[in-house]
Amino acid sequence: MSECTHDCGSCSQTCSDRTEPQNQFAELNAMSKVKKVIGVVSGKGGVGKSLVTSMLSVLLNRRGYRTAVLDADITGPSIPKAFGIKEKAKGNDLGIFPAESKTGIQIMSINLLLPNDTDPVVWRGPIIAGTVKQFWSDVIWTDVDYMFVDMPPGTGDVPLTVFQSIPLDGIVVVTSPQDLVSMIVSKAVKMAKMMDIPVIGVVENYSYLSCPDCGKKIALFGESKVDAVAAQYSLPVLAQIPIDPQLARVCDQGVVELFEGDYMDGAADVIENFPAQ
Repeated sequence: MSECTHDCGSCSQTCSDRTEPQNQFAELNAMSKVKKVIGVVSGKGGVGKSLVTSMLSVLLNRRGYRTAVLDADITGPSIPKAFGIKEKAKGNDLGIFPAESKTGIQIMSINLLLPNDTDPVVWRGPIIAGTVKQFWSDVIWTDVDYMFVDMPPGTGDVPLTVFQSIPLDGIVVVTSPQDLVSMIVSKAVKMAKMMDIPVIGVVENYSYLSCPDCGKKIALFGESKVDAVAAQYSLPVLAQIPIDPQLARVCDQGVVELFEGDYMDGAADVIENFPAQ
């Protein structure tokens, strides 16, 4: 039997002095109230996490819930741009106040604290991770029914910090139709399982393009494999988002709250009833 190191978190032995590891969740600001927290993740960048995060927050907001977005993608923040938010966040001795979108969605992003939107965030991992924790503990979130966390891509320091510091109720995995889909989903799902966080389902972006003349669906990136990959992990496919110039336009113009289309309604239905009643 190996010598006890008194580190119960890394020890598999059972003894009278053993204590269960305490959770490492950062403490929510005393003036905040958040009911459910959903992470939006991917195994790689550029697949549309911010788009899915924005659309989910808008859809649940349209259904009468108070929603919020915590932009944890510190080095690639795009949430303020999608919502057309240009003013900076303010605060006082009690905490930081998130910005609000035109329809009342509460938003916190590093771009709301930087002097200029185009200033790069050239920080090392621990500082970025600490900033994400502060977005949870220092920001005053008011009566939020659903908070969506736009996660940084991959499985490195910052995603790990989010998983360990913020009490996520579940995650949505975002992917694309390319051959990398299996790797993308696998990485995200395995990390969630390691952190003991439920995976709600998979959203595929860039699924197809609808011909403006005949309406035929054109698979620009090849035939989708998302159904087969999701089935490997017994996960539902929540939505398949097409390449939609109108959707890209409203994001570029900062009016994502005006987007039209029902392709994310099913995903909103699942999240609204998650966990299953």
